[in-house]
Amino acid sequence: MTTESNDAITTNYHNMDFNYDNDDDYQQHQSPTNNNNNSGAPSIRPAAFETEASSDGLNINSRAAPATKLSELSLPKKKSSILGASSNLVNSIVGAGIIGIPYALRMSGLWAGVLLLLLVAVLTDKSLRLLIEQASFHPKLHHLPIHTFEDLASYPYGKFGSGFVLFNMFIMAYGAMVAYLLIIKDTVPTVLGFEHGENLLERNLILIATSLLIMVPLSMQRDMASLSCTSAISVTADMILVVFVAAFSPVAETVEENGGLGEVLRSDGINSTLFVGLGILSTAMACQHSAFIVANSLEDKTRKRWSWVTKQSIGVSAILCLILGIFGYLGFLGETQGDVLNNFPMGTVQADGARILLAFTMFFTYPMESFVARHVLIMLIHNGDMDAKGGCTLENESRVEEEELGDEGGGGGEGDDLTVSTSRSIIEGGGLLCMNRRQTWTLLVYLSTLLPALIFNDIGPVLSLTGAIGGGCIAYIGPGLLYLGVNGEDFLNAILARLERWRGSKDVNNNSGGGGVTEEDLPVDGDASLEIDATTSIDAYERIVSGSKPLWYYLGLFPIWCAIANKGATHLKKKTDAAFAVTGVSAESAPGDRSLLLPPPTKRDYSIALFFVCFGVVSAVAGVMSNLYVQWNNLDEVDYGDGN
Repeated sequence: MTTESNDAITTNYHNMDFNYDNDDDYQQHQSPTNNNNNSGAPSIRPAAFETEASSDGLNINSRAAPATKLSELSLPKKKSSILGASSNLVNSIVGAGIIGIPYALRMSGLWAGVLLLLLVAVLTDKSLRLLIEQASFHPKLHHLPIHTFEDLASYPYGKFGSGFVLFNMFIMAYGAMVAYLLIIKDTVPTVLGFEHGENLLERNLILIATSLLIMVPLSMQRDMASLSCTSAISVTADMILVVFVAAFSPVAETVEENGGLGEVLRSDGINSTLFVGLGILSTAMACQHSAFIVANSLEDKTRKRWSWVTKQSIGVSAILCLILGIFGYLGFLGETQGDVLNNFPMGTVQADGARILLAFTMFFTYPMESFVARHVLIMLIHNGDMDAKGGCTLENESRVEEEELGDEGGGGGEGDDLTVSTSRSIIEGGGLLCMNRRQTWTLLVYLSTLLPALIFNDIGPVLSLTGAIGGGCIAYIGPGLLYLGVNGEDFLNAILARLERWRGSKDVNNNSGGGGVTEEDLPVDGDASLEIDATTSIDAYERIVSGSKPLWYYLGLFPIWCAIANKGATHLKKKTDAAFAVTGVSAESAPGDRSLLLPPPTKRDYSIALFFVCFGVVSAVAGVMSNLYVQWNNLDEVDYGDGN
């Protein structure tokens, strides 16, 4: 077999979609199948591995398999450079949230807000790398076509995991899009002479016209790489906007009126509405829901190149947010509004120029979130088939019955429906009227976000609640739980080893009937090729819960962490075993450079993952409660005054 043939096999293999779940109400839409063999069990292999000769040493099925449809799920047709991917990611981050940073500092307190912004930036960078590394470079998952956040979540947690991710992805994207439209309603009409808080009909008509002419056509694009140019323009506009706010905010006058800079710094440390500000900061920095879309668009994706993208993007975004937030807040202090540009007077060239720049940013950032919302809806309703090529429907696509994939309780037998779609039409279908499926859902998403934007006016609560609920779950809780679930086997064995050392030192009989797991059983640090034997992790959780345990086990909430890790490890093994049954290719035998894979997790890695979960739970619960408290007591009310 030629080198070109091997390359084609590798490419096809990584494009194949055999993600499936025994808990799902639906079957994944592009699983490769084969006819039943004489034993009654199906022989299932990817078509990419069906060849006529075996001289190359590949695992070969002598019988031809049906043509297998390759997954189009979220796989872009265009690729981005590091700079292009970074621009897209910065554009995803620096959206409506950046204009609300001064308001976040008002709610949190100056010192607390700055520290929280830095913390959120660090956590965002870590979580972005964590997600892509687990999906693409984990020793157990690198050979599987995990193209989305929910794909990754389905491996350790099944339907619940993918549903949790999709739900919060939609909340984040939907809240952000509503906020973008509200900002357009704040900025463009004001530049045209319609005062904020007045001329509601005119402002709404301007919003509808501008969004239809600019936002909707950009949102109709198929691939995020198509937005690289507009993202670069948007990021440039953001930078100019930051310079404007820093240069023209009345910092000196406002600070002097409040007793000087020293007095402001001493008295403005932390506020009771801290978590309202944290919600806005989480919204501003959260981009985990776009991470896979951006990463899949990156040309020659490696850990190092993705790390460059995240560090550049988060660094630039954090600097922009800090400058705009500090100067914007110090310029207006207690009168800072959710959209800080509303604090600037109408009619001045500088203020109107800044509003135009912000409008450009919103026009070009809205499509980024529209991509995410559209993706979620197509996943839930059409099983991820965005293109609907040739009018192909779920009924005539490749399906594999539950028992063939290692799932429980599936029917089977001679009546199994093992149909395979052979349509390769490049014509997109499946839409309404004269639109295809992608265009139809893009328009429906736009209309659903336009309605609340026409009704409401205040961006502050939208940003805060979006960040508290969606941001807390998808930026912190989700990545932490995913890391714990994907690495659950190693986690359980590490905890068991530590418990057995404690039990041995205390002379405790755990009635386990064996020596258990010792440090010698654990993988060698830095060697990703060594793994704990699968039979060891099966008993690890039972050994942990059955024996005596020290106080630190309960104080550290390890009963909860171990239960989560056990769930993740069990389900992950089941799905990877089922994938092997489908493809005949294991993680060890899959093509690829194993030197690029992740090393075994360390105590520090687990500590970070657990911190993610705890921080996310606290920020989500406290954020919602704080928002209710603020709205109930009207603590965010600002007199629009004569400045507008």
